[in-house]
Amino acid sequence: MHVIYFDCFAGASGDMILGALIDAGLESDALIRELAKLNLSGYRIASEKVTKNGISGTRVQVETEEQKAHRHLQDIMNIIDGSELSPAIKDRSKAVFQRLAEAEARVHNTSPDHIHFHEVGALDAIVDIVGAVVGLDLLGIEAVHASPMHVGTGYVDCQHGRIPVPSPATMELLRGIPVVSTGIEAELTTPTGAAILTTLSESFGSMPSMSVGRAGYGAGQRDLEIPNLLRVVVGQTHAAGDVTDMVDLIETNIDDMSPELVGHVSECLMKAGALDVYVTPTYMKKNRPGVVLSVITSPQSSDDMLSIIFAETTSIGVRLQRVRRSILRRTVQNVATKFGEVGVKVSKFRGKVVNISPEYEDCKRLAASAGIPVKQVLDAAKAAAMGIDEKE
Repeated sequence: MHVIYFDCFAGASGDMILGALIDAGLESDALIRELAKLNLSGYRIASEKVTKNGISGTRVQVETEEQKAHRHLQDIMNIIDGSELSPAIKDRSKAVFQRLAEAEARVHNTSPDHIHFHEVGALDAIVDIVGAVVGLDLLGIEAVHASPMHVGTGYVDCQHGRIPVPSPATMELLRGIPVVSTGIEAELTTPTGAAILTTLSESFGSMPSMSVGRAGYGAGQRDLEIPNLLRVVVGQTHAAGDVTDMVDLIETNIDDMSPELVGHVSECLMKAGALDVYVTPTYMKKNRPGVVLSVITSPQSSDDMLSIIFAETTSIGVRLQRVRRSILRRTVQNVATKFGEVGVKVSKFRGKVVNISPEYEDCKRLAASAGIPVKQVLDAAKAAAMGIDEKE
């Protein structure tokens, strides 16, 4: 899998992300041609080689004619929807702005639709965000990973006056994400940089097991005591599975709750977006029979899972650990059987099909319609799926 790793040892901003992608091989002319599909005028992308603490990198500046514009979320969505960009790029770009709007809404105690973007609504920020999505697509990146985010400290001036670093919006965007601060008095991670990476990255932590193709450095505008650079590493993964990411494992022991409620809280957690929920029988102190409730969730959703656990169970404490998981790439394809069409999940390891799993609900529905055992439909679906081309 063609992957990219963002090493944010000096934080990340929109222009640093663009600079790093260009430094890693993204053709600036190709980027400019794609961004022209936004049908926006009044801007120019300029890039140059610079040196930060002896390390060469690319600095990008989006020069605009407009003053800092004030746009609402829907204004930006309309610009993207009205463009000639591909549907996938439109969706990913809008997802970044949606996440940014939700963070701003929490900070200002309003709804995302009522957020009045200031700096982030400006033309240069739109180019930064859409440009990052376009750049990853042009480089053929299939998965994005990032290091913990270096945030800096101190204060920064904005439309609202002087605010602390990280800015409140950046802090909201980094909920559930590992961060570090070494006391450097500068805004190292901006809201735009945080929005891009927290939306597009599958994991935040150590570099995944990969063979390095090339590295690139995107330069920040300021000179700092550390190299003000964002490093990207582009290469191929060679992990146990084709995808690795970081998840939170939340566990709690319960011995004083009705079994009916255990089933209920499991359903609530899955509906709220948990990746998996499972219950293990155990014996606790005084030989009391109980259960261990285990929840696997994305780091961003941990707080939501904790709220449900404490509201719906008798637990007064949980254990939480961040773990790396390796999962197989999978696709769902429809196959034709004599009983009807069945969705089949096809899992691959290093490009080779290793597991075929028919969708149970499809098989159950067709079996009920035909008045036959479910296993007959399962067997027919597996047989039909055996001919799937492993190169697909």
